[in-house]
Amino acid sequence: MPAVSTIITRMGDAATVEMTADELRRDIVEGSEAAAAKGKVPVLEEREVEYLVEMFTSPSRIWGVERGHEAILTKDGSTNTICSSRLSSGVCAPLNREAAVRLFETAFAFDTMEVGHTDYSVKPAKFLASLEAQHLDLLQHVTVLPLFYGFMPNLGLYYRPDGPYPNPSDLLPMGKIDEARAAQEEALEACREDVVWLSRQMIDVAADGINYDTVASTGDADFLATLQACEEISSTTDLPVEIGMAAEMVLGFHGELEYDGVRLAGLWPHQQLELVEKAGAAIFGPVVNTNTRKSCAWNVARAVTFVKAVTAKAKIPIHPNVGMGVGGVPTCEVVPADMVSRASAAMIEIGKADGL
Repeated sequence: MPAVSTIITRMGDAATVEMTADELRRDIVEGSEAAAAKGKVPVLEEREVEYLVEMFTSPSRIWGVERGHEAILTKDGSTNTICSSRLSSGVCAPLNREAAVRLFETAFAFDTMEVGHTDYSVKPAKFLASLEAQHLDLLQHVTVLPLFYGFMPNLGLYYRPDGPYPNPSDLLPMGKIDEARAAQEEALEACREDVVWLSRQMIDVAADGINYDTVASTGDADFLATLQACEEISSTTDLPVEIGMAAEMVLGFHGELEYDGVRLAGLWPHQQLELVEKAGAAIFGPVVNTNTRKSCAWNVARAVTFVKAVTAKAKIPIHPNVGMGVGGVPTCEVVPADMVSRASAAMIEIGKADGL
């Protein structure tokens, strides 16, 4: 049995670890300082540090928000939780996607739900657009909650061997920087066109919103394609667009791409927000990746420091990602409820998130 002076908590890979209250406090302070140094944003205030200390030292397995501070949920790949045995730690129940969505509404009382293909990227999903539209149309007749259609831009699938364009990952090691940049510029145009086209297919069957998820997973060209697509959809339709990121910093695989005069490479969440708002998005989902070698206390403090800087200047709702491996949640297949509940509560109580 652990000594009274120690607290049982977790590391970023979900491994159980014993820490003293002083060690926890130190990790919380250092996690916040790490985010502040990278993003050039304020560290957490002392009262916020105290809240996190109280949260992580509590023996309670589940931690919740104060009554009246409940937040709504938007979710990506949601039906996989039930239908699949692997994706999103699913239980593999013998249900189709439509039944799973209805269960999330009627049994689990979800606020919103999302329809999306299992592959989830726009490039493969566009070939199934008619079938996907049929699924969405059927669900609109039997559900009340807002239904999003979701997918990833995933620019990586447009490069060889999966796509027609030269692969920058092959060109860059050979020093062919100009050729790598040209390939990204060509690919992003094709990606943008596909994102806009698939979005419009779902508009035709009365989607309540579109979720562009895991944005910038392949860097600044991916981000630019998404911003341009969002601008076109939001300026020509009344469809709300949610943009959820892939990481806390936009990687500069191109390095020179700009949107509205702002270079995309190296942007942190509060800087990403400004461009997402200019593109006309209705919801922004900032992401902060989990460091598996640090404690969950360190990771949560770092994540909410970034998110607090986003909500401080946001004009649109902010739904930070608190899924596996992001937002302070451990990186493991079946995420532990003790850390998910703490990360979620911290995002709302300290990060001032509008939803999750």
